[in-house]
Amino acid sequence: MIRTTVPTPVRTGSALLGIAGILVLAGCSGATTTDDAGGSGSTGSDSGTSSGGDAGGTYEDGTYTAEGSYQTPESVETISVTLTLADGVVTDVEVTGDPKARETEQYQGAFIDGISEEVEGKSIDELNVTRVAGSSLTSGGFNAAVDDIKKQAAA
Repeated sequence: MIRTTVPTPVRTGSALLGIAGILVLAGCSGATTTDDAGGSGSTGSDSGTSSGGDAGGTYEDGTYTAEGSYQTPESVETISVTLTLADGVVTDVEVTGDPKARETEQYQGAFIDGISEEVEGKSIDELNVTRVAGSSLTSGGFNAAVDDIKKQAAA
């Protein structure tokens, strides 16, 4: 018991110092730490952030489709992603799958059901999904397809 309780305050103190250091560094960077405030409202105003202005002017409006693949323990799976862009912002998303494994069908279905909430209304440059509705592997295929769509839509 003594050995486990003595190091705990030391680790806590170190962790607090680490957190304090991060907060100090975050304070130095200013606007880059305010993504939460700009994330939901940044799509309507290009003058608020420097990256928002770049995103709106670099992609042509339209609907683009690409495929993305990803590795599962059983197989390599593929999804098709269709994005509609207006001023560099995703206004519509459609994902279709062609699952090879039964378990993949479940995860792709959950991903497809939840993806619109994650990406619609966001700049295409902000898209980098990691887990949607419990599906993490499908995200890799989605992100690969988005990278291809960025190339297609580049003005």
